[in-house]
Amino acid sequence: MKTVLVTGSNGFVGKNLVVTLLQRTDIRVTGFDSDDDPATLPALVREADFIFHLAGVNRPQNLEEFTSGNAGLTQTLISHLVGQGATTPLLISSSIQAAQDNPYGVSKRQAEEAVFAYGKQTGAPVYVYRLPNVFGKWCRPNYNSAVATFCNNIAHDLPIQINDPSVTMNLVYIDDVVTDFMAALDGEPRVADPYCQVHPVHAITLGGIVELIHSFKESRANLIVPDMSAPFTKKLYSTYLSYLPQDNFSYPLKMNVDQRGSFTEFIKTADRGQVSVNISKPGITKGNHWHHTKNEKFLVVSGQGLIRFRAVGGAEVIDYHVSGDKLEVVDIPTGYTHSITNTGASDLVTVMWCNEMFDPEKPDTYFEAVDSKL
Repeated sequence: MKTVLVTGSNGFVGKNLVVTLLQRTDIRVTGFDSDDDPATLPALVREADFIFHLAGVNRPQNLEEFTSGNAGLTQTLISHLVGQGATTPLLISSSIQAAQDNPYGVSKRQAEEAVFAYGKQTGAPVYVYRLPNVFGKWCRPNYNSAVATFCNNIAHDLPIQINDPSVTMNLVYIDDVVTDFMAALDGEPRVADPYCQVHPVHAITLGGIVELIHSFKESRANLIVPDMSAPFTKKLYSTYLSYLPQDNFSYPLKMNVDQRGSFTEFIKTADRGQVSVNISKPGITKGNHWHHTKNEKFLVVSGQGLIRFRAVGGAEVIDYHVSGDKLEVVDIPTGYTHSITNTGASDLVTVMWCNEMFDPEKPDTYFEAVDSKL
C-alpha cells in the first residue's frame, strides 16, 4: 500500500483531493495543516511514498507570512526529505501569480525553485503546477475566489461587487485539478516543460460568470435548465448548487389543479423540450388532441391506465395498457389524436416529455376525440 502525504489537507484543493484518494484501496492518506504541530512533519515525510504539497498562504495578516507560509514551509519540507536521504516524488500546487513580482508571487516562485532544486539534487520526480483560478465545491467564499463569492452571495440573496465585468478570468475546475493530480500520482502527469498543467482551462468574463449564476437562480422560477452541453456551464452549475442554503434545497412547482387531477411542469430546456407530471383521478380521461410537429413520450409511474390512439382521418383505435408496475415509455407520434384514461382505483401518475417548451402563441394542439363516437 502506498502512503500519500497531503499538506494543506483541510483546504479547498486538499479536501477535494483527499476524498478522492480515500476512494483508492491501494492508498493510505496522511495529512498536515497549518494548525498541526510542526514537530510531526518529519515522521509524516519519512512515511510518505508520495507528497502533495498544497499548503500555503494567500491572505496573510502581514506580508512576512507569504515568505514563511509559502517558501519557508516548502523549504522546511524539502529539508526533511533531503536530511532523510529520500527521493520521494513531490507535487506542489503553485499559482500563475508566481510569474509576478508581488510579494505573493515572489513567495510562490521561491517555493517552485526549491522544489525544482530538490528534484535536480536527488533525482526525485517533481511536479510543479502553476494553477490559474480554481473553482468548485468547498471553496471558501468572500476570501480569495470570485466564483465562490458570486455563487454563495447570489444563492443567499447577498450583494456582489464587480468592478469591471469585461475582465476575463482563466479558470480550472476542481475535479479536473484532482484528476490531473491523480494522474501525476500514477506517473502520468500532463507536462509542458518545466511545469505541469491542468486541462481544460476555461476563459470567461466576470460579467459572463455572474450572468450564468443569475440564470441558475432564476431557473427555479422559469424551470429552464442550463445548457449542460457547455462544459463550463455544467461545472459552474454544480458549483453553484453546493452553495445553496441548507434550508433552501427544495422549491415549489406550480400545480395546475382541477377536479380531474393536476398537471405540473417540472423541467424546461431550450433545445430538449420539457418534462411535466400529470396526475389523473380514477375514471378520468385527458387528451383527445393531436399535433403536427410536437411529439411526446408518456411514462406511467404509478397506477393503471389506457393510452388510446387514432390516426387523424382514420377509424381504427389503437390501445396501449400501461401500469406503474411495468415501466415502459409510450411514444406519441404526430398526426395521431390520443388520450390517456385512468382505469385503476388510485391516482394515475404519468411523467410526460415533450420535444419543445410550451408556447401559448403556437400550441400546435388540435382537439379531436379518439373515439369518433364521442
